Amino acid sequence: MSLRAVGLLVCANFAPAVFDYMTRISFLFCLVLLISFSGEKLFAQQGSTLEINQADVLIGASGFERLVGNVKMKHQNSLISCDSAHFFRAENKARLFGNVQIKDVEDPIVTNSRYAEYDGNTKIAKLRNKVVFTNQETTLTTEFLDYNRETNVATYFNDGKVVDSVNVLTSKRGVYEINYEKITFLDDVVLVNPDYTMKTDNLVYLTIPKTAETIGLTNLISKEGNTLDAQNGSFYDTQKKQFRFFDGIVETEESRVKAMELFYDENLAYYEGKEDVRVLNKEQQTEVFGDEGKYWEERKYSLVYGKSLVRRYFEKDTLYMTADTLISQDSEADTAKYLLAFKSIKLYKTDLSGLADSLLYNYSDSSIQLFQKPVLWNQKSQISADSMVFYIANENLDRVRMKDKAFAIMTDTLLNFNQMKGRQMDGKFVEGQIQTLEVVGNAESLYYALEADTVNQGINKILSASIKMDFEEGAVRRANFSVRPDGKFTPVQLITEENSRLEGFQWRIEEKPTKETIDAWRKVEEIDSKQKNLFNEPDVKLMMPTEEEIQNQLKKSGFGPDKP
Repeated sequence: MSLRAVGLLVCANFAPAVFDYMTRISFLFCLVLLISFSGEKLFAQQGSTLEINQADVLIGASGFERLVGNVKMKHQNSLISCDSAHFFRAENKARLFGNVQIKDVEDPIVTNSRYAEYDGNTKIAKLRNKVVFTNQETTLTTEFLDYNRETNVATYFNDGKVVDSVNVLTSKRGVYEINYEKITFLDDVVLVNPDYTMKTDNLVYLTIPKTAETIGLTNLISKEGNTLDAQNGSFYDTQKKQFRFFDGIVETEESRVKAMELFYDENLAYYEGKEDVRVLNKEQQTEVFGDEGKYWEERKYSLVYGKSLVRRYFEKDTLYMTADTLISQDSEADTAKYLLAFKSIKLYKTDLSGLADSLLYNYSDSSIQLFQKPVLWNQKSQISADSMVFYIANENLDRVRMKDKAFAIMTDTLLNFNQMKGRQMDGKFVEGQIQTLEVVGNAESLYYALEADTVNQGINKILSASIKMDFEEGAVRRANFSVRPDGKFTPVQLITEENSRLEGFQWRIEEKPTKETIDAWRKVEEIDSKQKNLFNEPDVKLMMPTEEEIQNQLKKSGFGPDKP
């Protein structure tokens, strides 16, 4: 066989394999080209390149170009203009100088600055010096702003100010999420509008509903001088003028309201508090506490319920009262000022204690009416009736009137029980001690006859239509009767427990409320007057120089250490 024949035979056998190999190579090459083309197209769709639309002068090659005068560029939906620019075509970046403006043709967003850096790949614009960011009615001004057009988020630092149709907000740092119309202000935040000024360190502001939410300490002063403070943040609807404060205090010239959660509607002048509520009436020097409460400022009407407590502040003492529910009404007219209390009434003052089912306190005459078989203790006496009213003057119990089944018990110097009872009883007190008692209707009295306040001689028991007695330290000094009395004397040796008690006698000293009783009902945590308030912080912070700075300044002044 010739060499040519051998060659033809080999080629004939090998050709299909070669053809198959070449075919696969061509396919892979085409696939690579297709992928490369698709990638370039995908990159062009996603990243896009910066385009030069206009410039008075164009200097440079393809790697770096300098654009001077009336520069106009375009990137996707953004139109860019400036006085001059450095365009890095390969990196798809530009540095912009003088009268920089980036305007979105679809969204109403315009940014202005003196200098900016724009990255066409990441869509991030870094704007510096006299930055103004505008979105419809909202304008943000700062010196340093990073604007991510991909996420539509603008971030500023080193002080910024946001102005809309209602409010002006300033802070050290901030994040503006345009898609959500949300701005987060951080560090030294101040919100100012025509009605008030607010300070905090963390505030989230929604520009469309114009609501402000704070985290942590928040302090506010209204144009009238009222203050609103919260330790754990707040929520404020600036259009509806509704506040919600957490661990908050609202203080006006006339009142102070505090609660763990406090709601305030400025238009309605209405407060609502939950958990540890307290309302102070400064004029009446009365403070009420409870689990929940409501207060109508214009009506000066408050409702507090849930383990309620009242503190009536006097110059030298405080009257405490517990109840399930409290209703307080203040008014321009003295006769319309009152406090109502219902259920579980307990009274305590240094020299006065009492029990009742319900109570009415009239501010005009400092009278306290007790209902449903009340009991009152005053130093050495105990008085009870179906109802009674007593008056406080000069911080002491002054007089009392008891109606129906009135019963009075006084202990003398030997701790004997002097007793009086009848249909109606009037008592007069001097410096807190009972001085006179007058009983009208079915009057009965039982009192011990003492010699020199030290020797018990016996018991006088008297029945009469009316009886009036004068006392000194609980002992009877004088007795007067309207008609001839029916009396009986029992010598000391014949005294028994039975004949030494009037019918209905009950000495209930173990029920007498004490300060411990009040504290067990509701232990009040006093307001810390030294709590931090951002309005007390100086606006200008003085920075102390470092030791190195001091030495350098001394050297410049010629007072540095001598050279060797």
